[in-house]
Amino acid sequence: MYTIRDKLLPYFKNMKLKDIKPSTLRTWQDSLIMHEKGYTETYLKAINNQMSAILNFAVNNDYIPSNPMHKCGSMGKKHAEGLQFWTLDEFKLFFEAIKDKPMSEAIFNLMFYSGIREGELLALTLKDFNFEKNTVDINKSYVRFNGEDLIQTPKTPKSKRVITLPIQTMEIIKNYAGKLYSYRPTDRLFTCTKSYLSHEMIRGCRLSGVKKIRVHDIRHSHASLLIELGFQPLLVSERLGHENIETTLQTYSHLYPNKQQEVADKLSEIAQ
Repeated sequence: MYTIRDKLLPYFKNMKLKDIKPSTLRTWQDSLIMHEKGYTETYLKAINNQMSAILNFAVNNDYIPSNPMHKCGSMGKKHAEGLQFWTLDEFKLFFEAIKDKPMSEAIFNLMFYSGIREGELLALTLKDFNFEKNTVDINKSYVRFNGEDLIQTPKTPKSKRVITLPIQTMEIIKNYAGKLYSYRPTDRLFTCTKSYLSHEMIRGCRLSGVKKIRVHDIRHSHASLLIELGFQPLLVSERLGHENIETTLQTYSHLYPNKQQEVADKLSEIAQ
């Protein structure tokens, strides 16, 4: 809310949504880039993402036909300080520390072994799980706006996907759901807030001693695990719900092993 109050409202509060054009947004971006406080590129990126999310909400609810942010480019760097993620061993230490709470046990196991986004997680219902095929159907996203809980269509068309999960994860979900009181299969399975997730991350890191990362970085942890296991970019892209494989490569290409020497060795063999 601080970002909206201090960085967005002062500039846009007297404008109608239809009057916010790409040129308007570029001027706003320039004012932040040139601000005397000298904001970090990571912070600029976060502010830019907040504005874009608000405009996406307006598009999804038919207030405006398209998001003007898509035509004016981004601001700051997405990974100014590099990707942060946990190894499998680090996650296991964290998981042992937070699994005393059934909801946290289910949430963080599911996030690590599926790579789903926070909004996708918080929109899930028990009906989205197929316990015969061990899959979860990602078909909606949760957002809290103006004090209301809203369920929206996914971030992009490719965000709609079916993810196959480990049997152990499915068992944890089943056990968690079985303990819920007066629960209907179409109700939200995890009725917590994003603030709860952040607090549990802090608690788990403190108890386990693993390095602190953001909730969203669990998604990066899943991707890095898939890459370490040898899965190709296309499969990683499909599992994460990226709109195209270029997004996956731009984000994670540095995690893939360099094959240049292997190529040179093979060429040397056939050139003899």
